[in-house]
Amino acid sequence: MVFRSILGIIAFLTILPVGNSAKNYELENIAKKMYLFPLVGAVIGMITLPVVIASTYFFNQYITAFIITIFLIVLTGIHHTDALADFADGIMVRGNKEKKYQVMHDPRIGSAGAVAISGYVVGMIVAISSISGMERLIIAVIVSEIVSKYSMVLQAFYSNSAWDGYSSQFTKNMKSKKKIFLSTIITIALVILITYTNIYMGFQILVIGIISSLIIAYISNKNLGGITGDVIGATNEIVRLASLISLT
Repeated sequence: MVFRSILGIIAFLTILPVGNSAKNYELENIAKKMYLFPLVGAVIGMITLPVVIASTYFFNQYITAFIITIFLIVLTGIHHTDALADFADGIMVRGNKEKKYQVMHDPRIGSAGAVAISGYVVGMIVAISSISGMERLIIAVIVSEIVSKYSMVLQAFYSNSAWDGYSSQFTKNMKSKKKIFLSTIITIALVILITYTNIYMGFQILVIGIISSLIIAYISNKNLGGITGDVIGATNEIVRLASLISLT
């Protein structure tokens, strides 16, 4: 059951064609298993390893950073990057909650969204290229994925939805102390396992991720009255970037 749920989450968070049960793809079922997101983060990080190793071997640090950045964006179907743009547009536009709702659901990307995506890509390239050593880079890529997924879970647990929609299922199903406890244990265990030679590095990323997630939630609550699916997706990108920057 857990394995099938993980396959469903992988299919939801990435473009990988996994899983053979329609039930595993249902949003409500994925929302109920959201506490497993950190495990899928570890899977995404592991899938990225061949790209990290090959690009590091053949190219300089800047081209390597560019390849890794683009690979992660494409692997996740560009959904979270698009969410980052929508979140930026919604936060920057002047007006009430309804006005921000309209802007965030507009398929066109505004100037704030364009700047956010450009800043994110440039930031990722600069951060990744500044991390020296193959082992350190590998650890950074995997752990940042784990923590970025945990930050989404944490945000859904502490926050309420700004309006009925994509995020409602997640915030409703994550209001469980048992689930957040399990997700936290899974995250800490994975961080310790992967960074056992440098525990400080792992927990540094974890702390930065938690702080970033709570700050984003605060900004969203202040501007939108809660979080949305775009906010959760943007959190994934921002936490990943903040985690990598903290290691430079």
